[in-house]
Amino acid sequence: MGNDADSLAQDKVLILYIFNKLKKDITSSDLFKILSNINNINYFYFRQILIDLVDSKLIGSYTKDEISVFEITDEGKNSLELTIDVLPGLIKLKADTVLKKEFNHIIDESSIVAEYIPENETNFTVKCKIIENNNTVFEVKTFAGSREYAKTIADNWKNNANSIFPKIMDLLTKTK
Repeated sequence: MGNDADSLAQDKVLILYIFNKLKKDITSSDLFKILSNINNINYFYFRQILIDLVDSKLIGSYTKDEISVFEITDEGKNSLELTIDVLPGLIKLKADTVLKKEFNHIIDESSIVAEYIPENETNFTVKCKIIENNNTVFEVKTFAGSREYAKTIADNWKNNANSIFPKIMDLLTKTK
């Protein structure tokens, strides 16, 4: 039983360590990607630890651009300072390595977002966004008359935003 408690404490400190290194808010799915690359963690166990950290006010949670994000609180930073010794140096080293690699990947992955939301049986709202540093810097919303049309718009945005975005900005900023 003592080993499980040690492991739980280590995992909590590891999550605080990751948040402290990131110095920004992050979604739970992105945090889980990072954490599962550092140690083999079960998703449901991860969710429980995250809830515990939020309940104990070591991690804060809020909604940003309709997405739940998390960040370390001042209490979390203080707690990390007091408990950092619980985390073995090898795990810290692995965390630092994974963070360097995975952080850039997460930024690339989350910078172009497309989603479609059903309004009713036949109509869908399609949102296409560009997100930088967790802030939406560009968003366009349109309607589609079928799921296929909505999916086509979303897929085109995800695959071609790098060429579509400059064209839109050019059209928006052109003066006659």
